[in-house]
Amino acid sequence: DIIKTPSKIIDGLPFSLTLMLILLCHELSHYIASRKHHVKATLPYFIPAPTLIGTLGAFIKIKSPITTREALIDIGASGPIAGFIVSLLAAIIGLPLSKIIVAKGLEGSLALGDSLLFSLLSRLILGELPESYDVLLHPIAFAGWIGFFVTALNLIPVGQLDGGHIAYALLGGRHENVSKILVLSMLILGFLFWEGWIIWALLLIILGLRHPPVMYWETPLDSRRRLISCITAIIFILTFIPVPFKVMP
Repeated sequence: DIIKTPSKIIDGLPFSLTLMLILLCHELSHYIASRKHHVKATLPYFIPAPTLIGTLGAFIKIKSPITTREALIDIGASGPIAGFIVSLLAAIIGLPLSKIIVAKGLEGSLALGDSLLFSLLSRLILGELPESYDVLLHPIAFAGWIGFFVTALNLIPVGQLDGGHIAYALLGGRHENVSKILVLSMLILGFLFWEGWIIWALLLIILGLRHPPVMYWETPLDSRRRLISCITAIIFILTFIPVPFKVMP
C-alpha cells in the first residue's frame, strides 16, 4: 500500500523514469525533425492514466501542414528510431538484472509475449531457460519491452501513425488501400490471437485511414530517405509482438 509506505514509490522509479525517457526521446525527435522542416509543432505532452504502465503515452501536436515527402519520412521515422534505440539500451541494461524463476505456481498469471528482438536478447544475455522456468523482468527491462511494443504500434503503416506517414510518402494514394488491408488483418489477429488488436483496429478506423496529401508531391525521395524507410520496416519486424499479453496455462 503506497499510502501506508510512501517509500515504495522509489521502487517504481527505475521503470517509470526509463519509460518516460523512451517516450520523451520518441516525441522530442518528432519535434526536432518538425522544426528542421519548418513545420510548427508543440513540445511533448505526457498523458497520465491508471493503466498497467501508468500512462497512455506522450504526443506532440503538428500545427502546420507537412509539405514534402522527405519531411513526412523524416518526421515519421525520427520518433520510432529514437525510441527504439533507447528501448534497446534499456533491454540490454535491464535483462542482466532480471531474475530466472520457477514457473510453477504462476498458472493464471499475466505473461508477456516476445518480439523477435527481445527474445534474441533474452537468449543472448540470460541463456536458454530450463523447462518450467521463466524470467521475471527487472523494471528497466520491462520498460524496454514496453518501448519495443510502442515502437511497433507506431510503425504500423496505417492512417496517420508514424508508419502511416512513411507509407504515404512511399505509396501516395495506394496508402489508403494498404491501411484497409492492415486493419482487416488486425481484426483477424484479434479474433485468432489477442483481442487487443480488435480495439486497436477500431480506434484506427475512428481516427481515419486516409492520410492528408502533401503540398509538393513531385519532390522525389532520395536514397537516404528510402534507406530510412527500410530501417523502420526492419525495426517493425523485429519489435512486433503478435500476442503481447497472455495468461499462463
